[in-house]
Amino acid sequence: MSNQQNTTAMAEYKPITLPAPMDDSFDSKEVARDLEGLELSFPRVKIPGGGVPQFKMPGEDPDHPTYVSEIEGIILYNHDANAYWPEGSEYDDNTPPQCQSLDGKQGYGDPGLVCAGCGYNQFGSNGNGKGKACKNMRMLYILQDGEFMPLQLALPPTSIKPFRNFAGMAFGLRRRPIYGSLVRITLKPVSSNGFDYSVTVFNRVRDFTGEELAGVRAYAENFRGIIEEMQKRQAEEQQTADIVVPEDAADLPDLPDNDEHFSVGILDGEREPLLA
Repeated sequence: MSNQQNTTAMAEYKPITLPAPMDDSFDSKEVARDLEGLELSFPRVKIPGGGVPQFKMPGEDPDHPTYVSEIEGIILYNHDANAYWPEGSEYDDNTPPQCQSLDGKQGYGDPGLVCAGCGYNQFGSNGNGKGKACKNMRMLYILQDGEFMPLQLALPPTSIKPFRNFAGMAFGLRRRPIYGSLVRITLKPVSSNGFDYSVTVFNRVRDFTGEELAGVRAYAENFRGIIEEMQKRQAEEQQTADIVVPEDAADLPDLPDNDEHFSVGILDGEREPLLA
């Protein structure tokens, strides 16, 4: 596309429609306090295995999911997250993580260490001696035009670097926050060492300016404050909780369905096998 065509396309945009403004009469701590003990769930987007270049979207009928080739919206907030499952249960959707980190820094559970120094978070710690036993993820909260609830997308290890490069070039070097632009996300099929998988591709559609940027900024900063405060409270609860696992835990019914569920405080990334 020529510069003239690109300028014309950028000028002919439809202003994004945000949800009703969050009430700024109350701060994020007050909201988080009211939600304490409750799960704040988001519609979760999945990246299918096998190199399928389409996102699996959340819907009312899990037996007939909807697939889309791209997602366009505002990345309101993003953060690191880690989760560790013992060898043999990495891909069991009914097994919650043995240890998890809400921010990619401090783990809670077993072993519950600082992530940077944890042996499970080092290369060579998994079964084949090449990857990590602990799964590193990047959580993205994406607000689409006219929607009330942001989508939640857990980037697997193979998509973290593309996002990091995009964020640095499109936002960091231009000294803009990531929420300051409309973003389009697609998937690119990749084959490596006999594995077929999909890697995320990010493109900046346009920058927000003026009143539109002011509205997006206010919404994004409020949203981020609420999530961070909830994560802080849940981390404090996990740090002080005495977790007891019954001897007959294997016989307990109604284990969490991690494949279709994500909530702040319960980490669950894609369960596709990691590459060697």
